[in-house]
Amino acid sequence: MEYIYEPQGVCSQEMIINVDSDIIKSVRIIGGCAGNTVGVSRLIEGMKIDEAVKRLKGIPCGYKSTSCPDQLAKALEEIKKKLNI
Repeated sequence: MEYIYEPQGVCSQEMIINVDSDIIKSVRIIGGCAGNTVGVSRLIEGMKIDEAVKRLKGIPCGYKSTSCPDQLAKALEEIKKKLNI
């Protein structure tokens, strides 16, 4: 199932996440630092949502208290709530 998330406080503008049950099938991040966002997206493909959240949650970006990976973790937590898993 496809989910669209609008990140807050970061350079990226949109995250398009496809999951099958609790497995991340694909992630596309619009905006942000292309090399980093593509890299993070590819690294978590095939990973369970809980594992990705554990690895990404709380990562800051420079002086900001959040980052694209942290926002991705927040998106995944929202997806998990919607799916009741």
